[in-house]
Amino acid sequence: MKILALILPAALTAFAAFAQTAPTAPQIAERLTANDLKADVSFLASDALQGRATPSPGLDIAAEFLAAQFRRSGLEPAGDDGYLQTAAFASVKPNREKLELTIEIGEKQLKVDPGLMTVWRPAAADLRDAAVARASTPAEAAAWKPEDTRGKVLLMEVSRFSRNPAEWDPAMVIMVESAAPRGIAGPALQDASVPAERFPLLMVWDPAVRAALAADKTAAIRVSAHVAAPMVEPVKLRNVVGVLRGSDPALKDTCLVLSAHYDHLGVRAGGEGDRIFNGANDDASGAAAVVEIARALASQPVKPRRSIVFALFFGEEGGGLGSRYYTQHPVFPLARTIADVNLEQLGRIDDTQGSRPGQFNLTGFDFTNLAPAIREAAQQAGVQVVKDEKNNERYFGASDNLMFSMAGVPSTTASVTYQFPDYHGVGDEWPKLDYDNMAKVDCALALAVFRLADSADAPQWNAENPRTAAYMKARQAK
Repeated sequence: MKILALILPAALTAFAAFAQTAPTAPQIAERLTANDLKADVSFLASDALQGRATPSPGLDIAAEFLAAQFRRSGLEPAGDDGYLQTAAFASVKPNREKLELTIEIGEKQLKVDPGLMTVWRPAAADLRDAAVARASTPAEAAAWKPEDTRGKVLLMEVSRFSRNPAEWDPAMVIMVESAAPRGIAGPALQDASVPAERFPLLMVWDPAVRAALAADKTAAIRVSAHVAAPMVEPVKLRNVVGVLRGSDPALKDTCLVLSAHYDHLGVRAGGEGDRIFNGANDDASGAAAVVEIARALASQPVKPRRSIVFALFFGEEGGGLGSRYYTQHPVFPLARTIADVNLEQLGRIDDTQGSRPGQFNLTGFDFTNLAPAIREAAQQAGVQVVKDEKNNERYFGASDNLMFSMAGVPSTTASVTYQFPDYHGVGDEWPKLDYDNMAKVDCALALAVFRLADSADAPQWNAENPRTAAYMKARQAK
């Protein structure tokens, strides 16, 4: 009996180790259910959260809810405040008080009506007879050298150009438009840790200015202007970040990021009827998927060899503010981050080009070797990964994965639809999502994420694709 007592525990330990293998799709599906996804989305996209604008009380409530779900799953907190990564921002609002702009075009002196211009990028400026660099075509703007423009007013008759005006270091930028821009320039959110804007950007749609510029392409131009300093208020924003720690001593300090954004567009300023942009599919569905994939993988007896960072970002609708902040303040060094798999619009199958059950897209399909690995895992979960020839490259830069790519990290965004009825509309509400299909897709993504994190081989950029050159260069610099 004593011998048996010694042998039995050892045998059980060996059997347990043998039995604890990588999770299968059915094992994940047991922990990742349509009802749980519906519960998450219906709360995040409820009227109570008022569209989760960045910033807003509804966004703050969403962050606390998501942090609570990570806590429930037992993830390791990775923020400065538990699961919350705090980002100090400033809300910068244009100040139109005593706004003045006078443009001298040859012999004509034109004082622009304040109602025919707006401060699109707020910063203070006081100019008297400032020299002007003029660009009437994109090619002329592209040909500028910094020394040609430094300290000058850049007067641009083109809406699209390939350079960031900050590279030219101007005193002011004036964009001459044919009509007023859509919407009114409101408060801009700026990372408080980076320098404030050095120069204002004005948009002008005064017909007299356009006519004078068209009449004389070579006239000398001078500008006088007064733009008051913007109104600045501090804002605290928060990413939600948790970690499932890897099991391999040599690989656990490397990670894969699974991400989504949890913000949306808030409340429409005026009009009758429903004014809340609930953002159920875009992107409460992605946020819920991250939460439930985290819970499903954390509950498995076997952990992947690498760590998985589950990240939910603020401010995607404002230009990737939260993901940009994360890549500037990463939980794991970006050199040790093997990939970002980002999630968008996973709940609706009614794509404007046709129904999309049992499948999902990947952006930048041929930019990395992520797609074959994800496709193989998805097939084992009974879900198809498709390459949308028209949209996969077009939408690569349309979500938070772009910030990781710009930092050199191989990335992609998974989505069931690219365009769907109610996109960025008040009709994007939680009852319209197909939660059974969403659970199948999320199960496939969970299996793919586990296998990517469990692999000894890290994803790589496709060197043969010319679109990846800048991303590869950023990777090599890490």
